[in-house]
Amino acid sequence: MSKDVNKVEKEMILTPEGLKKIEDKLEHLKSIRRQEVSERIKQAIGFGDISENSEYDDAKNEQAFIEGEILELEKISRSARLIDTGDIKENEVGIGSTVKLKDIEFGEIDQFIIVGSAEAEPINNRISNESPVGRAVLGKRAGDIVSVNSPDGKIKYKIMEIVK
Repeated sequence: MSKDVNKVEKEMILTPEGLKKIEDKLEHLKSIRRQEVSERIKQAIGFGDISENSEYDDAKNEQAFIEGEILELEKISRSARLIDTGDIKENEVGIGSTVKLKDIEFGEIDQFIIVGSAEAEPINNRISNESPVGRAVLGKRAGDIVSVNSPDGKIKYKIMEIVK
């Protein structure tokens, strides 16, 4: 019996807020963006010969991009496993935890929310549980020291505080 590898979907870990954000974006793409692009295609066809019509080509490319994004968001939504922050152990880093870390060498303090990879936004301090820092802190407690491999070498962090 052979398994079709293409049909196996990776489970996506999401917070309830992350799932809502994905569902809202999916709804927007399906109800508004599809319609807008469809109108652009109709207008471009109205200009005549589509073989040399850049407006038509642009609109068709945008349509393909939107359809691809819809498929990706549907896949994420379908394979989502919601994290209940109430299930996070007290004083232990888990997905959904906010963790305050102190760089031992430089004394800098950063605060991150540990989320699933589909919700990661490093610029907004939302890091994936699969990232080097995310993997290092999962299951750890306040006061623990973790070591993270980075392009610049190992970085040691002290977990200062964990907030559910």
